[in-house]
Amino acid sequence: MAQLDTREKLAILADAAKYDASCASSGTAKRNSRDGKGLGSTEGMGICHAYAPDGRCISLLKILLTNSCIFDCHYCINRKSSNVRRARFTAREVVDLTISFYKRNYIEGLFLSSGIIGSSNYTMEQMVEVARSLREDHHFRGYIHLKTIPDADPALVHQAGLHADRLSINVELPTVAGLTRLAPEKSALRIEGAMAANKSAILDNKDALKRYKAAPRFAPAGQSTQMIVGADAATDGDIVRRASSLYGQFGLRRVYYSAFSPIPDASAVLPLSRPPLMREHRLYQSDWLMRFYEFQPDEVVAAADDATGMLPLDIDPKLAWALKHRQRFPVDVNLAPREDLLRVPGLGVKAVANILTSRRWRKLRLDDVARLTVSIAKLRPFIVAADWRPVALSDKAELRPLVAPKKQQLELFAA
Repeated sequence: MAQLDTREKLAILADAAKYDASCASSGTAKRNSRDGKGLGSTEGMGICHAYAPDGRCISLLKILLTNSCIFDCHYCINRKSSNVRRARFTAREVVDLTISFYKRNYIEGLFLSSGIIGSSNYTMEQMVEVARSLREDHHFRGYIHLKTIPDADPALVHQAGLHADRLSINVELPTVAGLTRLAPEKSALRIEGAMAANKSAILDNKDALKRYKAAPRFAPAGQSTQMIVGADAATDGDIVRRASSLYGQFGLRRVYYSAFSPIPDASAVLPLSRPPLMREHRLYQSDWLMRFYEFQPDEVVAAADDATGMLPLDIDPKLAWALKHRQRFPVDVNLAPREDLLRVPGLGVKAVANILTSRRWRKLRLDDVARLTVSIAKLRPFIVAADWRPVALSDKAELRPLVAPKKQQLELFAA
């Protein structure tokens, strides 16, 4: 490997990290350095979320320790057989970069992942050393997210959790068959075993903190994972069910979805083109329905096309579900329970809470509901208000053209 300076390494390893979407920083413990001790913060202006045009968080210094790897996963641009320029940071270089960037107000924390060099244990040791040095040598109180390695010694992963705010382990692909085909050196059993160990350590730590205030924290922001969408034959229904299973089994804070991107010198088993980015967006919306709108996985899957198992790209999953279950509508905003209101297209969680509060004091009219949402047009066929009953709309055989978002002509030479 040619000798590279820090700037060249950063260019290579920051670019190599862009394929990992799981870099949000919510949910961690509050820390600051207002007492004059330490450096950094996770509250107030400490972690401010900035997003790239493709929706990925860029508020953290997001890099790989190295893009060299002993594995040969077909979908990964950093695989062993890939013809890419390689680089590697030392643990000391990552620490110095993080502190330097933080002092310049470029970043609010660190997201660190890595290819596998030497062995899983050696790589994990280097990543733990970065987090340890930041916390103990520099008293860094900002956010640290470590992408851990399932094959590493559990004791090393535990050390990572004592220094990092969040741990994550990628399940890589939605199905075991897809993982076996595209990443034969990785084991779904080992991945899930490592996630289960993290869950157990997080729960044990919560119990310890209730008993002993001085107990060390373990990954206070929990753990997350990521799935690649479109690299294998998994349908949206498969992905939704898999995500629900991961949330239930391992108490994950987030499941992230990353649309597959074609890579140079790609394997013949990979698709030739990337899936539409809108598919990734619809999966995030489906995830939101399960986490905040009390939808069950089978209900979300019911919004998908019966033949293909894919969610529609032109309308959101909640609207798709409502159009396939028109017998559940219209819903009376003055009488319906919360769970029915949450299923009305166009009504968010906050809007439903405001409706439940407001209707204690008065009968809600259509204008009252309109003040709580971006567009009342989508809601009209699905609600009943004091002065509104959608008789004509409800009787229409084809409602989709009336409620689907209007297509817009984009300017070719927009400023």
